[in-house]
Amino acid sequence: MKILCLNNDGGGFADYVEIAEGTTVQAFFAERVPHGKPQDYLIRVNRQPAAADQVLQADDRISFTPTKIEGAIA
Repeated sequence: MKILCLNNDGGGFADYVEIAEGTTVQAFFAERVPHGKPQDYLIRVNRQPAAADQVLQADDRISFTPTKIEGAIA
């Protein structure tokens, strides 16, 4: 099935991707952002906060936005 992935990490990008049925938000995040920790990102599905065990559906829109930016001064 196809979903829209918006990755706002770094330069950012958006693209439609094919995923297997039954893929959870946690599994998809681990695959797409292997260097990242989920607690350092705002993860949303269809513009709503998402639980790690939420199963993605066809035509969902998932976005990853970092909450910590390296090199930023606090």
